[in-house]
Amino acid sequence: MKKIAILTDSACDLPDSIIEKYNIKLLPLRIIYHDREYRDRIEIKPQEVYDNIEKEVPKTSLPVPEDILSAFDSLADEGYTDAVVITISSNLSGTFNLIKMLAKDYERLNIKVYDSKTLGIFLGFIVKEAAAIANTQKSIEDVIDRAKEIRDKLKGCYVLKTLTYLRKGGRIGKVEGTVGELFNIKPIIGINDEGVYFTIAKVRGRRKSISKIKSMIMEEFKDKKYNIAIIHGGAEEEAKQLYNSIKNIGNIIEGHISQISPALGVHTGPGLIGYAAYEV
Repeated sequence: MKKIAILTDSACDLPDSIIEKYNIKLLPLRIIYHDREYRDRIEIKPQEVYDNIEKEVPKTSLPVPEDILSAFDSLADEGYTDAVVITISSNLSGTFNLIKMLAKDYERLNIKVYDSKTLGIFLGFIVKEAAAIANTQKSIEDVIDRAKEIRDKLKGCYVLKTLTYLRKGGRIGKVEGTVGELFNIKPIIGINDEGVYFTIAKVRGRRKSISKIKSMIMEEFKDKKYNIAIIHGGAEEEAKQLYNSIKNIGNIIEGHISQISPALGVHTGPGLIGYAAYEV
């Protein structure tokens, strides 16, 4: 009998309760300072990155091959026959290509690697839904089809306090706003079908930009059933306020507040606020 495992990288931002419920395996990205290195989510927390970001902006890097192969071995030892690895966008990280290369020559599992073309809890929602299908004895093709279906349904965006960290990390993509920052213009940022950041709208000031995000949620989901995560990076109080202001919009089936992972926080800096959601 086939037994399908789900793996993803630590940029999925899923809470530990969901990871444990569906037995999802995490491959940790790496946070690299000039004199030390951490495995994302395992050895460092998001607030530690924000607390030190004025002193040093660390680099991020892929999971090490040893961790990936060890995860494959563990799954094979647990009796899994197949694995679906769902990764952060290949246009934002080399994780997809590394895992695909290692999976090609691995003989103890039938492994398929799916490029989510997204990140954060957007990736997390795809992983969670794929894991739910994997646990029902469906085929590996059914799992990937479900991942694609959720990817197509996802809506969301976010705003940053500053674009400085996206620029420093080379993740600025198609986001506009370098000149606008001088006038406190805040781009509302989305991620396109190719997994690249782009500007959805431009709003003056922090308060109005968060209000714009609320209005976008209302326009998209006011008459729908949906799952939603309000996402933040070191801005928990603002995230709570936004969640409380939208919790009666439409019919939320599952809703929570999600702190972005350290590996993502390096590139956004403190102050990110946004949402990810999809109709159910």
